[in-house]
Amino acid sequence: MAREYRKRRPASTPELREQQLISDAMDFAEEQIRKGTASSQIVTHFLKEGSPRAELEREKLRQENEKLRAQVMQLASAKRVEELYDEAIKAMRMYSGNYEEEEIDDYDY
Repeated sequence: MAREYRKRRPASTPELREQQLISDAMDFAEEQIRKGTASSQIVTHFLKEGSPRAELEREKLRQENEKLRAQVMQLASAKRVEELYDEAIKAMRMYSGNYEEEEIDDYDY
């Protein structure tokens, strides 16, 4: 029996096209599993994906991604703090009269 494909607009980007193909493959695998015609590789794949170990691995990846995001934000924050310190030091030098001409030119009033 031939599989019917849904008519839909072609994807506008390669990433969206990949998502379409993944969706089609998942639908096809689901259909085969329901009919009892799925290969052992397909059944094994979904059994592994549904295991507690796979869920722990996904959770670990989520946590690692969150940690990396936090590190990026921390680095950006540290850079901004450093810029603020530099501006404050320049301003204090200018107000105290202990400055060089180029520092005045660099300072935004």
